[in-house]
Amino acid sequence: MLTLHSKVAGLHFEPPLILASGILGQTSSSMFISLKGGFGGIVTKSTGLEPREGHQNPTMLELDTGLINAMGLPNQGVDIFKEELKELFQMVDDVPIIGSIFASDEEQFAQLAASMEESGVHAIELNLSCPHAKGYGAALGNDPEMAGTIVLNVSESVNLPVLAKLPPADNIAEIALAVQGAGADGIVAVNTLKAMAIDVETRKPFLGNKVGGYSGPGIKPVGLRCVYETYSEVDIPIIGCGGINTGRDALEYVLAGASALEIGSAIYYRGKKAPSKISNEMMEIMAQEGIDTLEELIGVAHD
Repeated sequence: MLTLHSKVAGLHFEPPLILASGILGQTSSSMFISLKGGFGGIVTKSTGLEPREGHQNPTMLELDTGLINAMGLPNQGVDIFKEELKELFQMVDDVPIIGSIFASDEEQFAQLAASMEESGVHAIELNLSCPHAKGYGAALGNDPEMAGTIVLNVSESVNLPVLAKLPPADNIAEIALAVQGAGADGIVAVNTLKAMAIDVETRKPFLGNKVGGYSGPGIKPVGLRCVYETYSEVDIPIIGCGGINTGRDALEYVLAGASALEIGSAIYYRGKKAPSKISNEMMEIMAQEGIDTLEELIGVAHD
């Protein structure tokens, strides 16, 4: 019998479609609504130690092939956010909730992870790859040694699975090996690409921050390459992310080596029921191909 589920770092996802960080993951109500749309798990919006306002408007631009956003990691700080999580756990208790955190150094990451663990989340996702917040994210994740140091500190601070979200770097396999060696339980590949757009009439960058993170269909080939190269080098599971808009997109990532998938921009393009639509499309293709479980397809493109 055809089933659509997967296990990553001891967490069971059914379906293996997870709300990506930054999309509807800031309040208990928005996360609950996302689950009703068909997600099998949630990654919260990235949270820091202290409240952060983010960048000035405009912070979002739609292109023909995707979106550029420069939100700047706005959040209410971990202490207030834990109250949102408390409310969420009163509404759901059978779906993995992954807490995403960002910080500027390994000590802050470890402190945040410990605080997030107190909220009851089932795993920690380390945002090592935000391309539009100076001093955070990609500057850390592009350095294998620094990424490994952060993972090691966090792994020693919590008793939860630790997932490292990596940038779409040319050396992503090297970074993945470093975080695996430091104790990561899984890898998320990839975050958005650093990008920009210029308004011809005003002759200035469109976004208030000038540069932002490019997501959506246009980055899928990059994400696939990153998952494919990473799968060849590591033994821990990979969650694929980047431009997954259809069931066929999702299965491409699985064939490249992903055990589960994070979805974000598809909600913009296909609505709140996007995960249900993608799940149905995946199962239709699997049924046509005589495939009973997702596990039969993971990494098959390497054979």
